[in-house]
Formats: sequence, C-alpha cells, structure tokens
Amino acid sequence: MRWKKIIMSTLVLSLMGGSLLFADSVNEKVRLWVNGQEVQEGGYNIDGKTYVPIRSFEGIVNWSASNNQVKFLKPNVHIFLFKGDTIFGNVNKGKLKFNVFSQVDNLADSVVAVKVAIIDPSGVQKDIQTQELNSDQKDNFWFRTDDFTYDFKSTGKYTIGFYIKLTKNSEFELVSQKVITALN
Repeated sequence: MRWKKIIMSTLVLSLMGGSLLFADSVNEKVRLWVNGQEVQEGGYNIDGKTYVPIRSFEGIVNWSASNNQVKFLKPNVHIFLFKGDTIFGNVNKGKLKFNVFSQVDNLADSVVAVKVAIIDPSGVQKDIQTQELNSDQKDNFWFRTDDFTYDFKSTGKYTIGFYIKLTKNSEFELVSQKVITALN
C-alpha cells in the first residue's frame, strides 16, 4: 500500500513538472525594444506568435469593453522646426526663438485638440502650444505653433512631441516626436 502512494505521488509530481515546463515553452516572455529603449512590460511568444502591448507604440489606444474591441489610431505626423524661414535640427546651447510646423495626414478619426511640447534631456516637459480643432479638421491638416523662445540650458537631446486629444474627457496622447540635439 505504501509503495502505491509513493508511485502515485511520483507520477503526479512528474506530470505537474512536465506540464509547467511545457507551459513555459508555449508562453515564453520576450524582451521588447521600441526606438532603442526597452519596454518594461515586454511581450510574449505564444504558440509561435509574438504578442506585444500596443500602448508601447506612439498612438492612441481606444478600448471598448462593451464589444471587446481595440482601436489603434496612428496618424502620419511630420514635424519641421523653423527659425524664421530656415529649417533646423540641431542647436547651440542658449535661447532660441522658433516655431514648430506639423503636417498631419491619414487621421482616421476626428480629434478635439492637439498639443506640441518639448522635453529636455532630464525629462522635464514644457508645453509649447495647445489648440482645440474644428470638427472639419479630420483627415489631413497642418498645425503651426506661434514663435516660441526656449532656453536650451544644457547639451543633449531634446524631444519635440506632437500630442492628440481624442475626446474632451480624454488625456493627450503622444503620436509623433522629433529630436533636437543641443551642442556646446
């Protein structure tokens, strides 16, 4: 009787261990990198398909629990930086007066507002301009900020971000960005 219990226990533990090993190989965690930065949540490889969190990509995620549907909005946004009539990309340390021109196309849904902001190398964000949009600005529009003076206090990479607000009650979501490098 005692040997039966030992054999049954060994068999049950073997099956459990094998199941855990099999489950681990089917549900494998993968590291996810977006534009050179690792995403904390990562992704999973399940049955030969890789699944990644959609919120890791620049765009607007709209989840509808009522019909189990996810809509991802990612318009084409081209950002140009102007100092007067001259386009630029890198700057020297110090104050600079400039404006941001954004061309938006392939926008599949209407939005209520846009925002342009700058983030310094330490991660501090300053809004450049926010504007509510007319309902007719849906598919394709341009947005140019007023002239803005900014102090590039340190060398490094500054990021200009273009944000969209989908509804009056939603938050602004980053959909595109451009990097400015401040030199000595």
